[in-house]
Amino acid sequence: MDDATITGADLAHIQGIVSRHSGQKWAMIPLLQEIQNEVGFIPPQSISIIARSLGLFPSQVQGVISFYTQLYTEPRGRKIVRVCRGTACHVRGGKTILKLVKQHLGIEEGETTPDMEYTLETVACIGVCALAPNIVVADQVYGHMNPRKTEALFRDHEQRERYAEPP
Repeated sequence: MDDATITGADLAHIQGIVSRHSGQKWAMIPLLQEIQNEVGFIPPQSISIIARSLGLFPSQVQGVISFYTQLYTEPRGRKIVRVCRGTACHVRGGKTILKLVKQHLGIEEGETTPDMEYTLETVACIGVCALAPNIVVADQVYGHMNPRKTEALFRDHEQRERYAEPP
C-alpha cells in the first residue's frame, strides 16, 4: 500500500484512538486491535505514533505486530478466504481446492484481489475435519468441497454481490 492511501483524516482518527491509551504500555495489543478494527489494518505510518504515545521504540511495536498473525500492516479484502491445509483436508483433495481458489481469484496465498474484495489465506486447520476438505469465506464454513462446489461457491458469491448493488 502506498502512503497516499492513508489520509490525514485517517491518521487523525488513529491519533485519537492512540491518545486514549497514552502511557499505557499494557494496552498495546488492545490498541492495535482497535486501530485495525477501525481502519481495517495498522498503517505502517502509525507505528511511530503508537510507540511515542506508549513510551516504546517503534521496533517494539513492530515486533508485536509481526508476532501476532491476526495483526496486519496492509489492507485486506472485504472477504477473507481461508483454505484448510490440515491433514484431513489434504488427503481429501484440499490441495486441488486451493489451486482452484487461486485460479478463480487470480491471486496467491497472502494476496488481495485488486478490487479489495478477497484476501486468500491458508490455515493449518479450520477445526471441522469431518467436513474435509473445507474452506471459509467471510466466516462462513463450506465443507465437503470439490471442484464443482468450489466453482459454484464463487459464482454464487459474485452473483449475490452483483444483485445486492444499488442500480
